Amino acid sequence: MLTMAYIGNGKSTNRYHLPFVRKLADKILVKTIYQRSNSSWPELEGIYYTHDLDDILSDPEISLVAICTPQSAYYELAKTCLEAGKNVLVEKPFTNNLAQARELFEFAKSQGLVVQAYQNWRFDSDFLTVQKVLASGKLGDLLEMEMHFDYYRPQVPESNKSFKPEESFLYTHACHTLDQVISLFGPPEQVHYDVRQLLGSERMNDYFDLDLYYGACKVSVKSSYFRLQARPSFALYGKKGTFIKAKKDRQEEDLKHFYLPDHADFGLDRPEDYGSLTYLDVQGNYHQEKVVSEVGDYSLYYQTLYETLEEGANKLVKDQETLLVMSMLEEGLRSLADQ
Repeated sequence: MLTMAYIGNGKSTNRYHLPFVRKLADKILVKTIYQRSNSSWPELEGIYYTHDLDDILSDPEISLVAICTPQSAYYELAKTCLEAGKNVLVEKPFTNNLAQARELFEFAKSQGLVVQAYQNWRFDSDFLTVQKVLASGKLGDLLEMEMHFDYYRPQVPESNKSFKPEESFLYTHACHTLDQVISLFGPPEQVHYDVRQLLGSERMNDYFDLDLYYGACKVSVKSSYFRLQARPSFALYGKKGTFIKAKKDRQEEDLKHFYLPDHADFGLDRPEDYGSLTYLDVQGNYHQEKVVSEVGDYSLYYQTLYETLEEGANKLVKDQETLLVMSMLEEGLRSLADQ
């Protein structure tokens, strides 16, 4: 049994972690949750809630600590937990900068511990379905892939009157989509950055368009707070076909409505949400068909982490992958400063 604790008792812990780790109750025990002040989230039976961080750090039974606080605290808390001999799971994007990320990885390695970024979007339904389509070979050689994560939430950037790197759209969202690209294709040969502040300089970064080049293939990662009608979650174009997945993974939407993974249809796409695959077969015959979506499941992230810590499996999210994401986020913000 892997015994763990959480630092932070807000939305991140209660919405994006606990519903999934509790699916693995036969493998992972959540023993303690640290909260700096009382939370509005209800306390769960069987978990000890504390205002004393030492209750976690000094507990020899706890071998894994997940950090789900505001981002500015990630680095110091992760280092403190590592110094206490704990393995550490850190919410996205991991740290405030590349130097901090590199230091944490080096220190964890020196202590024989694991520190890893929480990249749960690797288990999004739409992303898993894209992998299935690519593996089928029906698209032929991939020439272009577009990934969009759009909102229509103008009130967010409009209410934010200052610029903070850790609150930028790039740091809070591109960290996920860039990780998806890197997990599929590895380091790009070249990257073009278009990072903007649509409401003016010194305001929140609310738009980005990043192009990653892999030989003849271009992968575009795009997001905006001002899209009244969202672009497709994924659009793939190959020499022999195309695949369009309009709707993104439904897990987050269900969670926002407190519809939890204990429901059999949690996070499942409806048939009208399936992606559309159009291709030419080897005889040149035209096909157009719906592709049944793969099942997204964020608990699979915790399953892989359990296998790493308890069974010695390789890390799902490699250190170099996280370092590459962090370096690209930094470069993207530098491009914003140069405008």
